[in-house]
Amino acid sequence: MKKYILLFLILFQFANATEKDSISRFAFQKMQLLEDFEDDCDACGCSASGGSMGFSSMLNNNFIGLRYFNQSYTSRDGIFANSPWIDENFNTVQIWTKIPITEKIQISALVPYHFHNRERSTGTENIKGLGDISVMAMYSVYQTHKNSTVFTHKLQLGGGVKMPTGKFDEANNTGSVNQSFQVGTGSWDYLLVSEYVIKKKNLGLSTMLNYTFKTENQKQYQFGNQFNYGSTLFYLFDLPSIKLVPQLGLAGEIYETNKQYGEKLPDTSGDILFSKFGIEAGKGNFSIGVNAMLPISQNLSNSKIEANYRWSVNLNYTL
Repeated sequence: MKKYILLFLILFQFANATEKDSISRFAFQKMQLLEDFEDDCDACGCSASGGSMGFSSMLNNNFIGLRYFNQSYTSRDGIFANSPWIDENFNTVQIWTKIPITEKIQISALVPYHFHNRERSTGTENIKGLGDISVMAMYSVYQTHKNSTVFTHKLQLGGGVKMPTGKFDEANNTGSVNQSFQVGTGSWDYLLVSEYVIKKKNLGLSTMLNYTFKTENQKQYQFGNQFNYGSTLFYLFDLPSIKLVPQLGLAGEIYETNKQYGEKLPDTSGDILFSKFGIEAGKGNFSIGVNAMLPISQNLSNSKIEANYRWSVNLNYTL
């Protein structure tokens, strides 16, 4: 995965080498795209708060909204080589919001409710409940303000916390390769976030690098730390009656090994690279968005788990 990380670092460096001119802050707010600060997928969706679907609305800088997303996986139902493959679906309904505190500081929050299911040899297994609530603060380190017809730039850094409000049920891990069939991790997890946007008029590129430190829960289980990266190209069509923002990009996730009682668990690390595409439409104070992700390459749990696709739909109201 090093080549993908290097690619985004090169994009970042190239963008900074361009002219540091800008347009108004209002235009930035209309086009700001904060990609995927949240990395709570825990290899296969456990307590997922967005995965690489992204965290901010493309049209509304400050908003409150409702989002649904689905993640489809196929995994081994057991720890043996001849264990059958089963289908797993992770579903989340999420309240999400982004609120300005000062000119440079914004607070984001996610409140998820999960209802997951999988088809095991013994029958359908279902779990549901409140997930882990996340809160994050972002600080605008750099933003160009001078009038320009060339490029604008914005760099944000931040951090946050994911609280163990979702239930972690140790029994859900028994006899299953997928350790992430949970509605919560049961642990306090901590986020480091970075996001960089470069734009020329209505065309923009958003690049992000994020890392989550995960801690041990009360059951002495610890999900592996996670690194997310991604880059998305977007364009604003400012039509007379509606605004449209299509997007196209890549998103990747790298998972470290899970631990139990301080010991590393086999077949719990992995990495995946997604293609992503979507569109958001806005009129007045309301906007609606649809996004989808398809895997390009993956190696999850030593190839014992396979991601099929992810998709989401959201409805937002501008504050």
